[in-house]
Amino acid sequence: MLVVKCDVSIEEDCKKLIDSAIQQFNTINILINNAGISMRALFADLDLSVLKQVMDINFWGTVYCTKYAMPYLLKEKGSVIGVSSVAGIKGLPGRTGYSASKFAMNGFMDSLRIENIKTDLHVGVICPGYTASNIRNTALNKDGKAQTETPLDESKLMPAEKVAEEILKMIEKRKAEVVLTSQGKLTKFLNKFFPRFLDKMVYNVVSKEKDSPFK
Repeated sequence: MLVVKCDVSIEEDCKKLIDSAIQQFNTINILINNAGISMRALFADLDLSVLKQVMDINFWGTVYCTKYAMPYLLKEKGSVIGVSSVAGIKGLPGRTGYSASKFAMNGFMDSLRIENIKTDLHVGVICPGYTASNIRNTALNKDGKAQTETPLDESKLMPAEKVAEEILKMIEKRKAEVVLTSQGKLTKFLNKFFPRFLDKMVYNVVSKEKDSPFK
């Protein structure tokens, strides 16, 4: 086991992470881009530094780590996975920065997959629904500070261990995309065929959250 302290929003840290892995294990077979942060505030109210911080971690962290791992992943014909979100399928109100970062990740991974059709590199994106974690506790408010309290009942959400199991299955079967939870799959379906109806549904759900920015 190797543990490396790393801030994925810093390119040099990502390079150090990959270099350390190579020194320890000589190669990289699988890269899972899982680092992420969220935010919760109306776009009209927030400081733009909030969006930048979210993009630097969620999007650029994926780009940096993938870039430095690419030579080894290509050599091994390995797997690079992006842990996205249902928020990367449908924009969530009050989470403009988070959704933007996941849409950006999805586009990046999609392009990367097509570029590597003939290299046998496996490029996959997994979109969990709400997952029990501290991501909502550390989500940034309009001023860039952690909101500290989650607006959801974490005990009713998908366990992180279940998401990890699904990622493993995805890698074994070399799938391009996996959308978890019935809510996530329904969101994708409705957004394709009834997007404006889904707009209203999403608004209603988010507006009922504890301490919703719409109240």
